[in-house]
Amino acid sequence: MKKEKLLYNKERQDHFFALLRSEANDIVAKTSSKHRNEIVFKAFLFPALYFSCWIVAMLYGAETSAILFTGYFAMGLLVVVNYLNVVHDAVHNTIFKSRRLNELYVYLFDIMGANSFIWKTRHVLFHHNYPNVNGWDTDIDQSALVKIVPRAPASKLHKYQHIYLPFIYPLFLFNWLLIRDFKDFFSRQRIVHKKINIPFIEYVKLFLFKGLFFTYMIVLPVFVFHIAWKKVLLAFVLMIFTASIAALTVLLPPHANTGSEFPEPDENRRLPYDWFIHMLKTTNDVNGENWFTRFVLGNFNYHIVHHLFPNIHHTYYPRITEKLKRISIENNLPYRSYSIGTSLRMHYQLLKNNSSDFNIWEEDM
Repeated sequence: MKKEKLLYNKERQDHFFALLRSEANDIVAKTSSKHRNEIVFKAFLFPALYFSCWIVAMLYGAETSAILFTGYFAMGLLVVVNYLNVVHDAVHNTIFKSRRLNELYVYLFDIMGANSFIWKTRHVLFHHNYPNVNGWDTDIDQSALVKIVPRAPASKLHKYQHIYLPFIYPLFLFNWLLIRDFKDFFSRQRIVHKKINIPFIEYVKLFLFKGLFFTYMIVLPVFVFHIAWKKVLLAFVLMIFTASIAALTVLLPPHANTGSEFPEPDENRRLPYDWFIHMLKTTNDVNGENWFTRFVLGNFNYHIVHHLFPNIHHTYYPRITEKLKRISIENNLPYRSYSIGTSLRMHYQLLKNNSSDFNIWEEDM
């Protein structure tokens, strides 16, 4: 099966990226020993917190509903925290020096319900290579209910998307775990099949880990720890809602807003910008630098640098971003950063702008 590809424009700004890359490598070389302990500490801390919440919920949930619900609520938050801090970095091979150790660590995501193989394919091969490119970026190709890209096919339903989506977004993780993963495996029309053939063993892992997740989240609490099944299901829904809202609050602002461009390839499959400028045009940072964004959110607000240097751990992003800002100001490059509130309002405005049922500005997420 012949795989497709897009090409970037081969001009202009490569020397600016080369300068930034040199400074980024220098920062890593000079501060790696300083960051090493934090990197390893987080790799063990956040998974331990997640499973500790489950254990407490199991041991005391039958007697005290508040403990059960609090445990599942915390697990919902910790799914996102683990994704931002450790799973995301492991898939880019930046936690351990051994590539094999990083690959094994990513199975943590499977244990938490998401298929790591298909997510890595979506994230690394498509989202990182082609952010905001319709038909290539899997992060904007998730459901026919959502129209993100202005020039994509619209439906009459999209006319109301800015009204109904705030009520559907809490089901984001439910869609991911039970619908999207399976569609990517079994539908040849999905974007992931443009570049890969899925090995048979990955189909086995898909069902094995999904089964494991629902076993320890729903089956064991009911049949082993004797917690009422209605309470378990309610707690599970609470976890899904919590994780969905937390995830989208972090994941939506860097790309899906009115400040970002959605470049289109020409008839020769060539995109209008070179790779560096494409990343700046399609990605923005989120204002705010404090202990919480660094330690809990994994510096995810420094999103441009992540796209420019996915092979560098997130603990280095603040200092590299300082260099990026300086180079951008000196050379009039399109660096953008918004507050979290502004970026979410811009996302809502994008949904509203794309709600027209005229086939001029259109899409699907």
